[in-house]
Amino acid sequence: MMRRTSSLLLAAAVLTAGICFAQYQPQSGFSPRGAESGRFTRIEGGAVIDEDTVRTARETVSHSMETPLWTNAPGFERDVFTFARVLFQSDATGSRQGFGRRLGWWVDYPDADLNLSFRLQQLTSIRTDPDARVLKMTDPTLFDYPLLYMEHAGYMRLSEEEVAALRTYLAAGGALLVNDFWSSEEWDGFAGQIERVMPDRSWVELDTDHPLFHCVFNLRGPMHRLRVPTMQFWNQDHDSDDPESPLHRIFRGEGSEEMRVRALLDDAGRLMIVAIHNSDVSDGWEREGENDSYFDRYSEKIAYPLGVNIIFYLMTH
Repeated sequence: MMRRTSSLLLAAAVLTAGICFAQYQPQSGFSPRGAESGRFTRIEGGAVIDEDTVRTARETVSHSMETPLWTNAPGFERDVFTFARVLFQSDATGSRQGFGRRLGWWVDYPDADLNLSFRLQQLTSIRTDPDARVLKMTDPTLFDYPLLYMEHAGYMRLSEEEVAALRTYLAAGGALLVNDFWSSEEWDGFAGQIERVMPDRSWVELDTDHPLFHCVFNLRGPMHRLRVPTMQFWNQDHDSDDPESPLHRIFRGEGSEEMRVRALLDDAGRLMIVAIHNSDVSDGWEREGENDSYFDRYSEKIAYPLGVNIIFYLMTH
């Protein structure tokens, strides 16, 4: 899977010297035969995981392509960056068009987590945890991870305990990256939950002049050129220079036409939350080995450079 060499590798070597959508109705909260307890969820590819016991992406079966393996020097296993995905509950009720409500925290997991972790290890001087991590907001180890990741959070429903934990985490210097949710309805759902966490903060719009887009890789605007489609629905005739050209072969809902990157800042101007709306950056990580054209156009040129930039910027600012 990780067999490609490209200009991405060469560029990163210089710079760092020194939906996935399921084809079934996922089930959450059911108990497989023989199970006595736990909250079980069927994810992409049909794997069933126990949300109460799962700890790493590595222990979950890949559903895209074979994920890479690597190790770090003995004695330095904890001296690494760990990609940490947040597990949360979603509200599957309501009148949302299509199947957006059937999707949850597990979309693109575990392949996106492991592939991005490997690319960070391969292309930069950052050493990464080869297993990645998945955890609940109430996990006592939450503060061990300076950056958290959420996906498909448009119908997320946080408990009061989770709200308090996330507020404390962000106030203590943690950062949150949110990606791959679509339409005005999903934005409103996500933003409503975050308002419970940070009621006195307002979202600011980031454009491609922001240093986040240039800190490692120089990603040039306008923003619509940085959109990444969900591979299964990708319109291969899409013209990235034309903001009116459809990205997908299906409609993703009202308000899904424009990629926007918004942030919540603390009093010192630090980015606490970065939310990428109407772009499937993680599909560029997850499905990099499935389609050469998709890899060349989106994984190599947008998804991985943007992922590297965001992690570098949030970890150094």
